[in-house]
Amino acid sequence: MSATGYDLVLREVTALTVDPARPLIEDAVIAIRDHRLAVVTSASEVPRDVTAARTLTLPGRVVTPGFVNVHTHAILTMCRGMAEDMGFAPAYTPGVPKGSDVRPDEARALARLGALEALLFGSTLINDTYVHADVTVSAMAEIGGRVVTCGRIHDVDFTKVADGRWEHDAKIGDETLGAALALAERWQGEADGRIGVQLSPHAPDTCSDSLLRRVADASRRHGLRVNTHLAQSRIEVERVRARSGRHPAELLDDTGLLDDRLIAAHCIFLDDADVARVGRAGVTVAHVPKGNATGGMIAATPKLRRAGARLALGTDNMHADMIEVMRWALAMARVQEGHVTDDWQPETALAMATREGAIAMGLGDDLGSLTVGKKADLVVVDFRRPHLTPCTSALGNLVHAAQGRDVEVVIVDGRVVVEGGRATLVDEDEIRREATVAARALWSRARSG
Repeated sequence: MSATGYDLVLREVTALTVDPARPLIEDAVIAIRDHRLAVVTSASEVPRDVTAARTLTLPGRVVTPGFVNVHTHAILTMCRGMAEDMGFAPAYTPGVPKGSDVRPDEARALARLGALEALLFGSTLINDTYVHADVTVSAMAEIGGRVVTCGRIHDVDFTKVADGRWEHDAKIGDETLGAALALAERWQGEADGRIGVQLSPHAPDTCSDSLLRRVADASRRHGLRVNTHLAQSRIEVERVRARSGRHPAELLDDTGLLDDRLIAAHCIFLDDADVARVGRAGVTVAHVPKGNATGGMIAATPKLRRAGARLALGTDNMHADMIEVMRWALAMARVQEGHVTDDWQPETALAMATREGAIAMGLGDDLGSLTVGKKADLVVVDFRRPHLTPCTSALGNLVHAAQGRDVEVVIVDGRVVVEGGRATLVDEDEIRREATVAARALWSRARSG
């Protein structure tokens, strides 16, 4: 290790690297140069006179890779504390503000709140979809994290879905797919590589068979990955069977979308044959354990993983605390297994929140572990708190006892974007005020309409 030339050095931390070669480093030194991890090792292996533009000495803290949130809808912060008790997603529920109701300025305000919350809780990358992505993408990226985004692609008329009417219009499909491809043309790789675009067909019930085929073709032609909802509700399964004579997983397979470049959220209503189909294809399941459990549902994650599916984590439209999501993912798997197993341990949950998500996003070479050469995205959690004391096992405490609000520092691309639990690049209070105004206006219109 050279004694000079580092941009930032962290000392006296415990590193949970998610690197199988060395998963735990106590009294670690982490050095960053040119946006990447240059050193990740123990203090005994480096000279004390290492110099850097800035050094953070952080005893009592635990450092992990940045969390990769593979499924979220930042604008749906507008439904916080409400939609959870209505039985299903806002798009399907009468009396709840819909994407079609959201104005561009409201989308920007609410998306910034969602992106801020995610960053403060340690998500250095969010995979976000909803509406007005052309307006929200730069606004979210300005907060400091990585944003992969897309407007939802569909050809159903969403203004009628909450009333139980699934009416498909080819013109809507042309518009939403065209907007997604234009978004990729404009934004892919912007903000020093922190912005990305995936194609996001909303769900098999809200996309016709022909539109799903067009998305699959566009994905191949433009080299864009795909994320969608799959088997998220009984309604979806019933609608697709009535329309196409197949289960939604079969439909995605037949239309060319079911493969190892697909991130499929939820995957709840799958029988054993469907689980096997998803597993064979190597699909990544975006597991949303707490959100699903709130609706009385659970994905068969042990079966899915045994079948060959990759499991990564998302927060969906609930709060963006990926640490709590790790805890729920572990607990819900153990409930299904009926006991504690060797293959469902805290390291499993942490990998799902980091390395597995990075691989699913096509970014496994750059993100997901504290490995020399990877991009410097990391999270510092303050363990100097009663609920994290004593710290016999840093990993165990993180998954079983920590919370997103314990995050003290977040670094993205080597830049400190959260310090002391506060965002460094934006005015948090202004973001909260603007989002509150937007949400109140949306709920007022929804209730009066």
